[in-house]
Amino acid sequence: MRIVPIVIAVIVTAVMYFFVIERDTLLAFAAADDASTEVAAPEVAAEEAAAPANNVVRVVAVKSTARVIDSAVIVRGETEAERQIDVLAETSGLVTSQPLRKGSFVEEGQVICEIDPGTRQSSLAEAEARLIEAYAGVPAAEARLQEAKARLQEAQINDNAASKLSKDGFASDTRVASAQASVRAAEAAVAAATSGIDSAQAAIEAAEARVASAKKEIDRLTVRAPFAGLLEADTAEFGSLLQAQGPNGAYCATIIQLDPIKLVGFVPETEVNRVELGAMGGARLASGDEVRGTVTFISRSADPETRTFRVELTVPNKDLKVRDGQTAEIIIAAEGKSAHLLPQSVLTLNDEGKLGVRVVTKDNTADFAPVTVLRDTAQGIWLAGLPETADVIVIGQEYVVSGVPVEASYQETNE
Repeated sequence: MRIVPIVIAVIVTAVMYFFVIERDTLLAFAAADDASTEVAAPEVAAEEAAAPANNVVRVVAVKSTARVIDSAVIVRGETEAERQIDVLAETSGLVTSQPLRKGSFVEEGQVICEIDPGTRQSSLAEAEARLIEAYAGVPAAEARLQEAKARLQEAQINDNAASKLSKDGFASDTRVASAQASVRAAEAAVAAATSGIDSAQAAIEAAEARVASAKKEIDRLTVRAPFAGLLEADTAEFGSLLQAQGPNGAYCATIIQLDPIKLVGFVPETEVNRVELGAMGGARLASGDEVRGTVTFISRSADPETRTFRVELTVPNKDLKVRDGQTAEIIIAAEGKSAHLLPQSVLTLNDEGKLGVRVVTKDNTADFAPVTVLRDTAQGIWLAGLPETADVIVIGQEYVVSGVPVEASYQETNE
């Protein structure tokens, strides 16, 4: 157990001996090592001086050729029913029909609510009776008019005769004045009889309006579906009160139309000019389903908060599989663009922070070319902004800047 302390003591003693007793020998050894280093240094300097002043950087590049690809506008949106409406009662009354349950499909014109008629049939009968009475008043008014015209004709004859007799001295002025007064009275009677006919016609029109109003009120007792669709809620319950106005009732049912269905997205103002009416498009829903349709609406007014434009696509949905309000990633076809398919690793930034790639120029120097990313795929990234053909550096682009000489070795592209 005492061997270890003894060994340590021997080692410490040896070290102390060399540093104290043999110090001159150690210093001489160190001086010889420095001299060899000084001799080697001029040789390295000579080799560096022999090297060329402008070093060439070796890089790996690909010869890329542009191709026309189908460009697309991609936005996030949602599905929206083609039509949705809350069917309201136009008159008040108790519901006398059995309710239809939510989820039921209703056809256009199908009865969904019926209201108790109450006294509406009596009101219609009264209006029809007044109409008959108004029609009966017309012949009497016409008879009075004919009688008034006959008396006017008689008064005019008497007036004419009195005037001629008065000229020959056979009639007094009093008789002439009396005849003229009779004419004026007959004319007033004709005017009154004509006004009576007008009043009779007005009474007929008023009675017809009352009849039409009473019939319309009866028609309102039956509430029908304005279009074919699905009920989103139960129709009004039997015995419940529907009111034409006010918050307590009024709703008979809520109907939505899902065939066709709309895809609604909001396109940025920088992309809206690329979208055209009639363009093909599609969407991937959150459920994983994919649907296709055409662009049917592009808003002309931007949303004041987001500065985006509403775009709608119409999609067939005969099996009603697509629901209202589902999240969708919408892709709209746009005019094709010329682009290069390159690895995503070629992208770099210049000193101004612009996105681009490093390319090999004709005089074998590196240069920076700004690009625009069009689409990211599993095979690579599609870039626009490069010329028709370009030698793009794929390895070593981070070690060169514009103007640096390069020696490029080329690899084949996986196209």
